[in-house]
Amino acid sequence: MLKKMKRRVGVRIDMTPMVDVAFLLLIFYMSTTVFKPPEKKSVTLPASHAKLPLPDKNIINITVTKEDSIFIEFIDEVEEGGKKIPTRRVMETGPDDLIVNLNIARGVFWERGQNPIPVIKGDREAKYGLIEQIMNNMKENNLNVFQLVTEFKAEER
Repeated sequence: MLKKMKRRVGVRIDMTPMVDVAFLLLIFYMSTTVFKPPEKKSVTLPASHAKLPLPDKNIINITVTKEDSIFIEFIDEVEEGGKKIPTRRVMETGPDDLIVNLNIARGVFWERGQNPIPVIKGDREAKYGLIEQIMNNMKENNLNVFQLVTEFKAEER
């Protein structure tokens, strides 16, 4: 008893629709991606050998430029049409008003039940006395936890 082998029918899959969908998804993701917004003032960071990562969320940037201007930046959620939209808030301040404006920014996070971390980003050419005054003002107001941003410089051997 010999069994008769069935002849296979070749299957051909058209890849054109899949390529179209892939390109449409690629275009969609490229057009909806939100990149890091440009900084209000650019700073040249001092070099250090520390390599600790900054947190991604719940930070308040305190930027000191080489002209000794101080900016406080943070992400706030503004409610529009029943939706919360993240918006970047920037406040220019002086060394004397820094704590008041920093507490305003911290209050925004506290309303959301978050504990923000102040991050000081000082320009390499900024006056040391101004950075010291900022840190002393924070210490006097019990803001003992903060981070300093530096540019990582690998050791040369």
